[in-house]
Amino acid sequence: MDETAPRRCQGRMASGELYPRVGYIVTNMAKAVENVVAIYNKRGTCEQYIKEGKGAIKWTRLSCRSFAANAVHLQLHALAYNLANFLRTLATPEPTKDRSMTTLKEKLIKIGAKVVNHGRYVAFQLAEVAIPRNLFADILRLIVELRAPPVTLTA
Repeated sequence: MDETAPRRCQGRMASGELYPRVGYIVTNMAKAVENVVAIYNKRGTCEQYIKEGKGAIKWTRLSCRSFAANAVHLQLHALAYNLANFLRTLATPEPTKDRSMTTLKEKLIKIGAKVVNHGRYVAFQLAEVAIPRNLFADILRLIVELRAPPVTLTA
């Protein structure tokens, strides 16, 4: 960026709160105020996703010696992040959609279960401390609803 380029400062205050949030954007973009704010908001959202991936998925921990192995690890971390984000956005009930990736990982994925074999079925016994029964049932129902309807062949 050119140090002598003219810049402008835009201020923004969120009203209707007890303590209003004030934010400033210093930019050299020659766009309308609303467009500049939209660009910076999208950038902030993107950086939140990156922060979430680093914190919850630990995708910066690439400890292999070869570049190819680290590339595979990063791809697996990205796949894990996408699957967890899929679970959060498409297969969780409305009250839990805004939970962090770390919370979902600890409350839904990294929970212990006891597998009990019976004559006609297999049961998973989960501790209700981690996740309530009705929430788990809602998640399973939403996953089943994502399944494509069966294809009927017409002759």
